[in-house]
This record gives sequence, C-alpha cells and structure tokens, in this order.
Amino acid sequence: MKIKVLIVDDSALIRGVMTEIINSQPDMEVVGAAPDPLVARDLIKQTNPDVLTLDVEMPKMDGLDFLDRLMRLRPMPVVMVSSLTERGSDITMRALELGAVDFVTKPKMSIQSGMLEYTELITDKIRIAARAKIKARALPNAQAVGTTALASVRNPFISSEKLIIIGASTGGTEAIKDFLVQLPSDCPGILITQHMPAGFTRSFADRLDKLCKISVKESEGNERVLPGHAYLAPGHSHLTLVRSGANYMTKIDQGEPVNRHRPSVDVLFRSAAVNAGKNAVGVILTGMGKDGAAGMLEMKNAGAYNLAQDEASCVVFGMPKEAIAMGGTHEVGPLHELPGRVMAFFASQGNRAMRV
Repeated sequence: MKIKVLIVDDSALIRGVMTEIINSQPDMEVVGAAPDPLVARDLIKQTNPDVLTLDVEMPKMDGLDFLDRLMRLRPMPVVMVSSLTERGSDITMRALELGAVDFVTKPKMSIQSGMLEYTELITDKIRIAARAKIKARALPNAQAVGTTALASVRNPFISSEKLIIIGASTGGTEAIKDFLVQLPSDCPGILITQHMPAGFTRSFADRLDKLCKISVKESEGNERVLPGHAYLAPGHSHLTLVRSGANYMTKIDQGEPVNRHRPSVDVLFRSAAVNAGKNAVGVILTGMGKDGAAGMLEMKNAGAYNLAQDEASCVVFGMPKEAIAMGGTHEVGPLHELPGRVMAFFASQGNRAMRV
C-alpha cells in the first residue's frame, strides 16, 4: 500500500515540484495539495493522508498555529519544509517542539532543479515519517514527564573525569531536550551529535541553552570539555573527542560522511572509545538507521557504560534497535528515566572510587 502524502505550501511551483518528486516513487503518492492551512484542513478530512508536508511560513493561518492545532486534534506525521534562514531555523526548531517528525530545507538554487536534486532526501524523510510514532500533544499547562532537574553531583571527581556522549537522529531534538533539562548544572561534560543540517544546529543549541541548567553551545572545535557544559556537533562537520594532556578537547572536521551522515554519531562514539574509554557513558536516542551502533559497541569494548532509549518512547526505533542488536548497550529504558540512570551510574562509580 502506498504512503498517502498531502502537500501544504503557498507556492504553486513548490506544490508542483513536490508532487512530481513524490509521485515518481513507487511506494508513495500525493493525495492532495493545499495552498494554505484552511484548505489543508478540509483535505485532511477528505483524503486521510499518512504524511503531511508543511511549509514553515504560511498565509491565512500561521504554520506553527496550524501544526499546534493539528497535533492536538488530529496527530499525524508532519515533515516541515523550511527556508535556510535564521528566522526559518528558529521557526523549524519550534515546529519540531510542537511535534513535527522532521524537516527539509528549500534549496538556495533554482527551486525546480534544486528540489529535484533533493528527491532522495525528501522521499527518505517521508518514508521515515510514515513509520514514526505520533502522540497527541498535551495541553500547555500539563506537567511534562521527566522535567525535574536531578540532584547535584556532589563529587568533583565525577564531574571532571567523566563524560556523557549522546547520539540521535529523527525525533532527537525533543529527546535531547528532555534528557538535558533533567541534568544538574555540575554534571559531567557532554558531547552530542544530532543529525541536522548546517544552519539549524546553532538555533537548536541556543534553545537548549535557555531551557537547561547546564550550558549548551554549538561546538566550534578546540574547546576544553568542561563539567556542566554540552557541545553540539555543527551541522556541517563531524564532532570528535580528543585528549590534550589531562584535558578533554573538542575537534570538528569536514571529513567524508559516515553512514551517509555528517555529523555522524559513529564518528563521535569511536573517538570517545579511543580517548575516554571507561570514563564515558554513551547514550543513543531515537533515530532512523544504524549510525552509532558500531561506535557504541567500540565504546563498550573500551570500557564505557552505554544506554539506549526503548522502543515505546522512541519516535523511530532505528538507531537504538541496531545498537542493542549489536550488543553495544548495557541498559535499555524509557527516555524520562535515562538521565537518572546515567547520574546513578556516575554516583556508583564515585562511591566505589572513594572506598578504594
């Protein structure tokens, strides 16, 4: 059975190109194309689509308002189509927060030729979205699960010597946020790779920095990894961990994509295996594909302790599933429990060190 796609975009050109791209695939078809959310609302009722593609900035009704209402009243997989601008990236981050599964960026070149070159990317996102688990959004005043910050570390050895290494993809922006907001301000240093294009990671890091007790930034490379700080791989480069004397440092490079990704989770995890070993805890969160699975196994073999998000709490149970299947994980659990499990593991290590 084909994936039914509804396109919502105010540009007739984009609607036409997207229709051509989607209908060229054997496993999907366009069941409608709407110039604005009001028309889209009626088409959703008529066509019952599996996936909706939604322009970020829309006439008649703001795209974010439409998405917010949609995810409360008729939750469904949504892929945002975004412009690569500062305003566009901020709006896209908000759309992911509201429940959009993923996004694609409109190319800067000629729209028609550019979008056709993006055929593989767009159709892959639609396929992933069709498999995603979508839940109704809670009301704004509802208490979110797992947003209470954990207690301080109380052991400087833990903060200065240990590291948390995180990898995620589809659904990861919200999962990473939910993980980080629980951490105390003196937790071990954190390195993060989230599959995301250049131009969006800075907005993502800035949003996290405002929400969390820890400091979060887009990595620039050559930074000393400090407790209470998180460093996010920039969308254009791999992020790796290196040693400089007694210090952990960040390094970024634009090497070839790994598992079709740059930044790649495998690249980060492998660097942690080599340079941190047993001092690292690896965390693999929601995402499609296998990026991170091999690197997580290398971390485990080097002495790291690894956790994976469970299927029930994942938007897409791909990367964690592959890591578990390869034998690279020690624990599997729901997202809201993972920060507590990580900090409990560090506390047990600290207590053991003091007894020795």
